[in-house]
Amino acid sequence: MCTGGAAPSALNVLPAGRPLCGAPAANIADVAPIMNVPPFGVCRMPSNPAVAAATAAALGVLTPMPCVPVPAGTWTPGNPQVLVGGLPALTSDAKLMCAWGGAISVTMPGQFIAVVA
Repeated sequence: MCTGGAAPSALNVLPAGRPLCGAPAANIADVAPIMNVPPFGVCRMPSNPAVAAATAAALGVLTPMPCVPVPAGTWTPGNPQVLVGGLPALTSDAKLMCAWGGAISVTMPGQFIAVVA
């Protein structure tokens, strides 16, 4: 979920070279817009140029526009003790900052630890 977006989305991880435990494991570099990080509905961040232009055209009334994430860096912090594809594994507490000011976070991890009794 993105703090500037209106809808949740699902992180997409390509399976090439990734361990599988039901779903491919992600690393901190899985940040490609659309491919890894799909849109979050509409964006409400005034710092997004599309939102700013639409808001100006609406005489200052905040006008959300389609959300196309623009990641600013990698997911942080990740887990440097577990490498996935040679990079730290993505953890459920990691955040990904968007260039327009939003923070993307994991709300429901796709992998869970199975405890065998």
